Amino acid sequence: MSETDLAARVLKLVDAGVEAEVVVERAALSLTRFANSYIHQNVADETTTVRLRLHADGRTATASSTVLDGIEDFVRRTVASMRLAPLDPTWPGLTPPGGGPGTAESSSGGGSGWSGGEGFAGNLDEATAAAAPDERAARVRAFVEQAGGLEVAGYCRTSATRVVYLNSAGQHLLGGRTSAAMDGIARTATSDGLARLASTRLADIDGAVLGARAAAKARAGEDPVELPPGRYEVVLEPTAVADVLQMLAIYGFNAKMLQDRQSFLELGAAQFDPAVTIVEDATAPDSTALPFDVEGTPRQRVVLVDRGVSSAVVHDRRTAARGQAVSTGHAIAGGASFGAVPASLRLLAHDGPAPVEVDGPAADSGVAALVSGVERGLLVTDNHYTRVLDPRTLVVTGLTRNGVWLIEDGVVTRPVRNFRFTQSYPQALAPGAVLGVGPRAVELPGPWSESGTVAPALRLATWNYTGGASG
Repeated sequence: MSETDLAARVLKLVDAGVEAEVVVERAALSLTRFANSYIHQNVADETTTVRLRLHADGRTATASSTVLDGIEDFVRRTVASMRLAPLDPTWPGLTPPGGGPGTAESSSGGGSGWSGGEGFAGNLDEATAAAAPDERAARVRAFVEQAGGLEVAGYCRTSATRVVYLNSAGQHLLGGRTSAAMDGIARTATSDGLARLASTRLADIDGAVLGARAAAKARAGEDPVELPPGRYEVVLEPTAVADVLQMLAIYGFNAKMLQDRQSFLELGAAQFDPAVTIVEDATAPDSTALPFDVEGTPRQRVVLVDRGVSSAVVHDRRTAARGQAVSTGHAIAGGASFGAVPASLRLLAHDGPAPVEVDGPAADSGVAALVSGVERGLLVTDNHYTRVLDPRTLVVTGLTRNGVWLIEDGVVTRPVRNFRFTQSYPQALAPGAVLGVGPRAVELPGPWSESGTVAPALRLATWNYTGGASG
C-alpha cells in the first residue's frame, strides 16, 4: 500500500464532523559505524509511521503508530482520547488547501518504492536512498587509509524519508528528502582530530578528504599545553559555529519562545554585528529538510537576521494565530508546547578571495585567512556537551573538543588543552564582536535527523573560557 493510500484509509476511518489530519512517514536509515579503525556495526531500519491529529468540540488529541495492521483500532483509540482531552483554546484549525511544492494537484502520484516517486517534492536523491552498505564501507575505508595509521572512529550514514500529508480540509502534500553524513575522529595518544560533513547526496561525501583532515588535526594537536581561563579572541571553525546556530534556532528564532518572553530576540533591533545574516531556507537545493511541516504548511525562506538586525522568527499555526501572523511552515511533531523550530538554518558566508589551502589545523573553509588577523587568540574546532543556563540571555556552558590551538601574530603556534566556557551566544555575535566571516559555508548534520546547518568559520572578538583542563 502506498503512503497516499494509507493516509486516505486512515482519514476515511475518522468520524464525520471531526477535524482530522494524517501524516504518513516512511523513513529509512542506514548506519555504518567504525571504531578502533574497523567497521564494527552496520544497521538499517525502515519504518512507516502514521501520525493522526483530531479536533472536535474544542478538544484535541494527537497519536502515532507504527503498527499498520491495527489501524482501525489506532483510530478508535485516538478518537476516544480526544473525547477525554482537556479543552484546547489555542487550536488554530487545519491548514487549508493551497498550492506549493508537493501539492497533490501538481504531482504525478507516488509509488510504494523509493524510485517512481516523481510526485514527491523536495531534495530526494535516488542514489542516496538506494545506497548499499559497501558504498558507506568504501568511504570508511578511505577515511581509515588516509589517517595514516592513527586510530579512527565515527560513522557514515544515509537516510531517506517520504511523507504524505492529508487533512479533512482538503490539503494534500507529498514530500521527500535524503541526507548523507560522515563524522569521524582520528586519535593520537594525546589528541583528537575531527572531520564532519553532511549533504543531500552520498556522492558529495569523500571519506579520503575527511580522513586526511581529521588526521592532520590530530597530529597538529599532540601534546597540548594548558592555558589559564579568561576571555580570548577566537576563530571558530564551522563545526563550532554550527552549535551556536543550533542554539539560536531552538531558543531564539522560535516564535513561541519570543511570545512567552523567553527569547533574547528583539525584532527590529540591531542585536547582531552587521556581518551577520542568518537565513532559514528549506527551499534551497542543498537543504536536507522536507519541503513542508507536520501541519501541512509549505516551508518558507525566512530571513531571521538581516545584516545584524533581528528581523523575523519562524511560526507554526498556533504561534501565527496568537501573533496575528502567517505560519512559515516550521511546526514540529509535539510542538504545541515548544513551538516552531528552523529546519535548515544557514549563516551566510562572505564573498572574498578563494580560501588558500595550507597545512595544519587551519587548512579548511577559509580558516587560515581569519587566523592571519589574530594577534593572540584561539582556534577552536568544536563546542561539545553544550547546555543552556539562561534561555532569556542564551548563556550557554560547554566544552571545547577535538582540537584547540593558540594563535600568536596570525600564526597557529601550539595546541592547547580543552576549556570549559560560559558564554552568551548572542553577545558573542553582537555589534562589533564579529571580526570576520569565512568565505565558504559547510553543510553539517543537525541535532535531529531532519535538520541541517550551513555554517562558515567565524572570527569573534571575545569568548569567555571559565575553566581549564585542571578545573
